[in-house]
Amino acid sequence: MARPETLYLFVSCPAGVESWLADEIKAIVPKAGVEALRGGVSVHSDAEGVMRINLESRLAQRVLVELIEGGYRHEDDLYALARRVDWERWITPQHTIKIDTTAQRSPLKSLNFATLRIKDAICDQLRESQGERPSVDTRAPDLPVVLHLGAERAALYVDTSGEPLFKRGWREDKGDAPLKETLAAAMLAAAGWKGTPESGGALHDPCCGSGTIAVEAAQIACGMAAGLHRRFAFERQLPFAPLRQRWLELKQEAKAREHAPAVPIYCSDVAFRMVDFARRNAERAGVAQYIQFNGGDALERPAPRLPEDMPGTIMMNPPYGERIEVRGKAAAVRDAGGSEARDGGDDFFPRLSAHWKRAYTQHAAGWTAWLLCPDMKLPSKMRLKESRRVPMWNGPIECRMFRFDLVAGSARKDKPAAEEA
Repeated sequence: MARPETLYLFVSCPAGVESWLADEIKAIVPKAGVEALRGGVSVHSDAEGVMRINLESRLAQRVLVELIEGGYRHEDDLYALARRVDWERWITPQHTIKIDTTAQRSPLKSLNFATLRIKDAICDQLRESQGERPSVDTRAPDLPVVLHLGAERAALYVDTSGEPLFKRGWREDKGDAPLKETLAAAMLAAAGWKGTPESGGALHDPCCGSGTIAVEAAQIACGMAAGLHRRFAFERQLPFAPLRQRWLELKQEAKAREHAPAVPIYCSDVAFRMVDFARRNAERAGVAQYIQFNGGDALERPAPRLPEDMPGTIMMNPPYGERIEVRGKAAAVRDAGGSEARDGGDDFFPRLSAHWKRAYTQHAAGWTAWLLCPDMKLPSKMRLKESRRVPMWNGPIECRMFRFDLVAGSARKDKPAAEEA
């Protein structure tokens, strides 16, 4: 039996997530060579590894196969580079293509023209060999091609994912500023939450929106594959055609390992409409029966009742001004005359910490709270001492994941200082 061909992959992810993604891929494809880079992870694997990463990864954005890399000075060099790729190995003239171009310090004046030259190279090669050329499909191409231009060198990749991997296939109901599924998974990874009594315990999101954090957590706790409910571009690409049966087996194996969670998961929101969205999304994701949904203000809801020996984790992407306005009890502060004096954003966080001190510090096994927020002064506003802060990006917004250990009384003076992870 021929040895599987080694493919050189670049698996992209949001900034700051690279180390967690590297650990995740090592677990998904144990025999692969993995190295964390800026903006993603380099992986040496085979075609089955490509399928496994697309199916299982919760942190990756795309799985790209590198085709060729070389120097360039103008657009004709890019055309010559693309002609050196055997495109007939990937597609036929009946397939569709799309080329996306990214650049860093490229000397070229027109990225559109660079994109056109790559398209010309692919079409010319197939026309010369088969008498026909593939068509361009900008929405759902069979072969998405990525051209990356550096200052002196260019690289061509095939995108095996198609739609970005954060599109799991279950979130159809969305609210304002929805959290990407990959970011929710990164928050859980940063907290070390794995859906077991020993790794995070119960989970509660009191500002759940459309339920992204709760659904991701429930799928993790149930051992579900992230991509089981969607399709991938590699399913239409020629190198993976001989592996169709193996692909079906991988999905069947993933489905067979699913199990009921060992910890309870709770979510609530001040807007009952969002709770309904979250419930419908969870139903599509196959985990609605494992999540307890509630309406109510995060400043008033009592803490979930847990077994005495089970710890709890609060995981929140709370409202903040750049993203979404505060609602509920903190939405407005009324003066003595009854007028709305100001937005309640500055009032929300101190009220939240006061509620936590009342409702969450009595549990024997303890609660740990994690908040994603762009305000670096959040701990002082909450009058709480963070035990950890982790840099993380919510799209273009630079944030921190703040960890607060909820204990009765004031924070002990001998606790270690917060560290920047």
